[in-house]
Amino acid sequence: MKIIGIGVDIVDNTRIRNLIKNKGFISRIFSKKEIDQSKKIKNKVNYYSKRFAAKEALSKAIGTGFRKGLNFKDITILNDKLGKPEYEIRSNVKKLIYLKFKTRKIKISLSLADEKNYSIAFSVIHKWLVKNR
Repeated sequence: MKIIGIGVDIVDNTRIRNLIKNKGFISRIFSKKEIDQSKKIKNKVNYYSKRFAAKEALSKAIGTGFRKGLNFKDITILNDKLGKPEYEIRSNVKKLIYLKFKTRKIKISLSLADEKNYSIAFSVIHKWLVKNR
């Protein structure tokens, strides 16, 4: 695999604490799956902060930020059975990645962390390399 995009974002949890008081913010930024999952989480501030940072990190890894038709709700952050975070992206995000990097053979890695005051996300877009045999 070859790294073709890297993005990182850090979020002040106090900022998200204030923003999530507004239900309009939550429904504008987070997918239904993320909102449903949040109901099972005790620390909603860190939950939403990490996901906000992850969406920003992916937009930076793509290299566009949130423009060219990319919206926050096009990106969902889920966890696998072991708790590892992963991206679920809509077809328009896949198309944007294809237009930018000229490949459909990608893997996106995500790492999340939080502390009392901050949450961080690190995103890497890998291109699968095809070996000639």
